[in-house]
Amino acid sequence: MVKKEQPVRYCRFWVDGRSYSGQVRGGSIDIVEGDPFAGLSPIRLSYPVERVKFLPPILPKKLWCVGRNYLGHVRELENEVPKEPLIFMKSVSAIIGSNDFIKIPSWAGRIDYEGELAVVIGKGGRGISEEEALEHVIGYSIINDVTAREMQKSDGQWTRSKSFDTFAPFGPAILLTNEMPQDTCVRTVINGRIVQEAPISQMIFPVSRIISHISKFATLEPGDVIATGTPEGVGPMRPGDLVEVEIDGIGKLRNICAD
Repeated sequence: MVKKEQPVRYCRFWVDGRSYSGQVRGGSIDIVEGDPFAGLSPIRLSYPVERVKFLPPILPKKLWCVGRNYLGHVRELENEVPKEPLIFMKSVSAIIGSNDFIKIPSWAGRIDYEGELAVVIGKGGRGISEEEALEHVIGYSIINDVTAREMQKSDGQWTRSKSFDTFAPFGPAILLTNEMPQDTCVRTVINGRIVQEAPISQMIFPVSRIISHISKFATLEPGDVIATGTPEGVGPMRPGDLVEVEIDGIGKLRNICAD
């Protein structure tokens, strides 16, 4: 029997004063040349994971987000179930990597975690059908859609509450595949306690519908990232909290909250 190769987990990292592209493999990271869009070539040099500093795996052109995409989350915030994907954007300047600090502004009220599956667009397009949508995906990663909850409600729109610097932890890797199994679980852990846990099958609007919907009004480009919504269990973060978002097959996005 021919053994099926596992999808590549692409990352970017910093070590010994330089940044590299890499492939996560077990407890090591192999250096590679190139990127997922142009192609990857291996180099015979590896580092232990504990030696490196993960960077955001790519720097997106646009960071699209989907609100209220899990029924439990809709109900916990006492909102109505959307009739179509509820789309908003976060500033790309909010992006940080795994193990970077999430800065909690003392004046902004309650700051919530929101663990989410992120879709990375590999092939751009407009007017993409749901049937062809996954052909435009190059891979999947993890995002914590950090939100100033009280500001979100008072502003009446979400740009400020979602776009503080450090409010978009992203990474640590991109799993290079165009489809995730429906039993793939999104899990958020605060200080060792599981606070969110749900399979992506519970999404109200699946990835293919989200991509098609966005492409009806905006051209998707290679390198765009889409955060697909958060399960129920959102709650506040405080300085000193360790926040970990884990997704099967991708890895663990780990950040500490700071003043």
